[in-house]
Amino acid sequence: MAEERPELTSVEAPELLPAPTPEEAAAEGQGAAVSREEFDQLRAERDQLLDRLARLQAEFENARKRSERERVEFRDYATGNVVEQFLPVVDNFELALKSASTLEQLRAGVELIVKQMGEILRQLQVTPIAAVGEAFDPRMHEALGSVERHDLPDQHVAEEIRRGYRLRERMLRPALVRVASNPKQTSE
Repeated sequence: MAEERPELTSVEAPELLPAPTPEEAAAEGQGAAVSREEFDQLRAERDQLLDRLARLQAEFENARKRSERERVEFRDYATGNVVEQFLPVVDNFELALKSASTLEQLRAGVELIVKQMGEILRQLQVTPIAAVGEAFDPRMHEALGSVERHDLPDQHVAEEIRRGYRLRERMLRPALVRVASNPKQTSE
């Protein structure tokens, strides 16, 4: 008489590998019963693999959370460094607003603040985009319109409405410009 094979419940056995049907087992020559020792060994191996899988999943989740936390901390650190450099500029604007100086003195103070901001931007490797007099480049300039000008070549920047900036080679924002239209040059 053959040993009876113990039934495995869904809690004990993962559904990844279902048990073969009696017909499949007979077709493959696996009709022999599994000993209790083999069964216990397979169960222990399965439990070890499930435990390892659970640990790897937990490690992966912890690494993902740690990476996200480090990314946020780095962004906050970088932002803090930039903001810290602009705090003196804010202080100078507040002093300018509080002062009871003449219009000329106020203008001179604002010019100094703009110069201070330009220096900070240079330190951060932010550079303005050349515009007035340059050939219109849609990668660097955003055209607001055109103006008829005889002193500039056709399709060159005539006016800069808003300055554009680059961070190293990366475009932060294009320069907002008006483009020269030279009827003498286009008709020739």
